[in-house]
Amino acid sequence: MTPISSHQITDLDHFIALRKDLHRHPEIGLEELRTADIVAQELESYGYSVSRGLARTGVVGTLSYGAGNRAIGLRADMDALPILEETGAPYASQTPGKMHACGHDGHTATLLAAAKTLAERQNFDGTVHLIFQPAEENFGGAQMMVEEGFFRAFPCDAVFGMHNDPALPFGQFTFRDGAIMAAVDECTITVTGLGGHGATPELCRDPVVAAASIVMALQTIVARNVSALDNAVVTVAAIHSGTASNIVPERAEIVVGIRTFDAGVRDVIEARIKAIALAQAQSFGCAAHIDYVRSYDPTINHAAETAFARDLAAEMFGAEKAKDFPRPMMGSEDFAYFLNECPGTYFFLGTAKGPNDPAHHHPKFDFNDAAIAPGAAFFVGLAERFLERGRS
Repeated sequence: MTPISSHQITDLDHFIALRKDLHRHPEIGLEELRTADIVAQELESYGYSVSRGLARTGVVGTLSYGAGNRAIGLRADMDALPILEETGAPYASQTPGKMHACGHDGHTATLLAAAKTLAERQNFDGTVHLIFQPAEENFGGAQMMVEEGFFRAFPCDAVFGMHNDPALPFGQFTFRDGAIMAAVDECTITVTGLGGHGATPELCRDPVVAAASIVMALQTIVARNVSALDNAVVTVAAIHSGTASNIVPERAEIVVGIRTFDAGVRDVIEARIKAIALAQAQSFGCAAHIDYVRSYDPTINHAAETAFARDLAAEMFGAEKAKDFPRPMMGSEDFAYFLNECPGTYFFLGTAKGPNDPAHHHPKFDFNDAAIAPGAAFFVGLAERFLERGRS
């Protein structure tokens, strides 16, 4: 079967306009009510069965055709970010302090474009589940959907997710087998001492000095407790303490970010942070309270599904448009939770407009609408090839 091409995506102007409408009305995680309404209305108009309510504002569109019993899941995230937009675009955010600075408006429009073309072509044998996920940025919407029973309600043989990348050449699809994005953990260390007058530190137990020692000791974890063959990052992102030059404060707070790929390394780093904080604080006569939160898991792609997607991208767009990442990225992505439960892969589509495009989460970022057509075509291609009649 010859796969679809980008110019076969129907009603492209509608989806570009829809993307700009979503951009004008951004909604952050778990608040995507208007966005979810639009998604549901669009899907219903194409003939999809629509389910709502997973992760509060999630939407799943299901379409079956033929007699095949295989199913594929295709996912787009919908949420915006709490950032004040500076694009100056005529369709810029009308909600102060919120904007689509990561392109999820484009992801949503792209998957809807794929939805319409899939429904019109009916060129597959099985079931397509289109996953419109809320709250990727901060609240783990994917984890919520999985824990609330997504795969029980919508069993899939494979799941695929895509993200735009303004740092990659336009139209280049980029893949990686195995780990592609890191786990992210957050830790807040509160050091409590005995405050007093800055002129008599000998009568105090200074939490600032203890915190400084903790910060320096944390730098040894990756160098001395993690193999040089593994990847990890421990970042001290903030230190808060004190209000005046003549006061020894009562408390100091250290905020730490941790990125890992391997579960064992993740365990080691958590244990070492706790041990170092407690021991260093005690050595200065202080106490330490550690609030350690495991956030997103690492995003681990499955080999067979990654090869399937890479080969299809090369067939559809040319070998020069299907590349591999040479190494994983330290950023994180909650599509990990879909991949923890089901084979699949997460990949990137280059959307660069020029050499100096604003990066994700920048107040001047704006999704490249020209990427809707190739992105939608690839989603359609994935579904049609995966659910090709006679394929098992």
